[in-house]
Amino acid sequence: MGWLQILTGLDNDVVDYPFSRGDIARYHTLVTRPEECGVDVQTARDMLLDDYADALGRDTSIFGRQMLHRRLHGDGKLEPARVRSLLAAPEMLARLGAICRPLRAAETEIAQHLFGDPLPPPPRWVRWLWVLPLAWLASIALAFVVPLGWVTAVALTMALVAIQTAWHERAQEWDRVLLPLRTMLDVHRALGSEPAMAELAPFAADAASAGQLRRRFELALGDRVPGQREYRDWLLQANVKRYFGTRAALMTHRDFLRQSFALVAALEADCALARHLQGIDTFCWAETGVALTLRGVLHPLLARPAPVDFAPGRGGAFISGQNGVGKSTLLRTVGINLIAARAFGFCYATAAQVPSAPVYASMQSEDAMDSGESLYMAELRRARELLALAAAGPAVFIIDEIFRGTNHLESVAAAAAVLHELARHHLVIVSSHNLELAPLLRTRLAPFCVAAIDGAVCVRPGVLAETNGIRLLAGSGFDPAIQRDANTVFAWLSKHARGEDAGPPPVLH
Repeated sequence: MGWLQILTGLDNDVVDYPFSRGDIARYHTLVTRPEECGVDVQTARDMLLDDYADALGRDTSIFGRQMLHRRLHGDGKLEPARVRSLLAAPEMLARLGAICRPLRAAETEIAQHLFGDPLPPPPRWVRWLWVLPLAWLASIALAFVVPLGWVTAVALTMALVAIQTAWHERAQEWDRVLLPLRTMLDVHRALGSEPAMAELAPFAADAASAGQLRRRFELALGDRVPGQREYRDWLLQANVKRYFGTRAALMTHRDFLRQSFALVAALEADCALARHLQGIDTFCWAETGVALTLRGVLHPLLARPAPVDFAPGRGGAFISGQNGVGKSTLLRTVGINLIAARAFGFCYATAAQVPSAPVYASMQSEDAMDSGESLYMAELRRARELLALAAAGPAVFIIDEIFRGTNHLESVAAAAAVLHELARHHLVIVSSHNLELAPLLRTRLAPFCVAAIDGAVCVRPGVLAETNGIRLLAGSGFDPAIQRDANTVFAWLSKHARGEDAGPPPVLH
């Protein structure tokens, strides 16, 4: 790294700090406007976006991880050109990764200070803080001449101690903010000083300014001498002066620092994406269109994913299939690929055409004991949220087993009404074991069946013809008598569903 390593004081043994989910999300939370339409909280949970972001952000600092989170959860404004350039130039990618490497030593995220509420101005007494150490030294000298001078010396000593007691810990915490701030400006300057690269043009114009501003946040020479920093803090109040001085400098140059943060974080995120794509075998650059077509699509988080073709076209899809065949996995595969295409421009597929619309999911509604919300109430709440999101503009809705928390008849009735309304103007992909929904929604959702054929999963038109729920009873250790009774009830209910005379309810044995 050369001079950049010397300035930052870092070596090659970088250990990535374990930032919390809240820290990683903070940049996105602070800069997102209410009118921006992105991935909501439940969709992110249903699509396992935190795990996906961890995979993308491996060996990446908090800066790049915050930008990756922002893109995944944001409004889908794509900038894939630089990722494609980096992917085509491995040497340049390695060079940029080396320049950005010191960012990984950050143990504090600084987006809160750059994009959050303005920092309060320093109190008025700070401007006179330089007088206190001088007065203390003068009182010590005076004490050898005037006996009462010791009273003044003790009083001033107590004042120095009181200031340190009040501000020492906050100054230490702030010093942990200054390290990533200095490193960010160092990296900005280093990137702007690289030989002419189109990818680094935004850094070149302000590289010198970044270097100059960096000096406003560096430690004084005396603070870098081992054993001297504590004396300077307690006797000269160097840490308190630095605390208030650098906070004021941050507020004065906040716009420049925000711009530098966005540039550095975006470049590191692009490098992370390029490295990620280098390490996988199957991906393609997605084409934008009205229809949805995914060829050989994979789920990026599965160790041994099975490629699947899924092409519902312009309309939605009602997906059925036997228990355990992979319907939920298919929904998550489609969902995470749509989100990746919208955020980054690529899919984990051999070919992909996707709509440029936000994705909303409902797959994991559960009882909430803390709030007293039952499963059905949670499902109703989510359905209302989806309908409200549908009113905001075009979207893709991915739904798994809607309305499980009520009886079968009301479940089918409510599901048909909600899904029909969503599918009127939006792409809806839903899976359900309630096969009665297929004919009820046939004008909006084309039926597809997930099946395992010769060990491979395929999606073909049609509705599941043979269920396996009762058959699995035998393989799960249930008594054969239970399976016989279940088959008896199933036969009776099936006649009712077909409109046949089923006779009186069967007597179970």
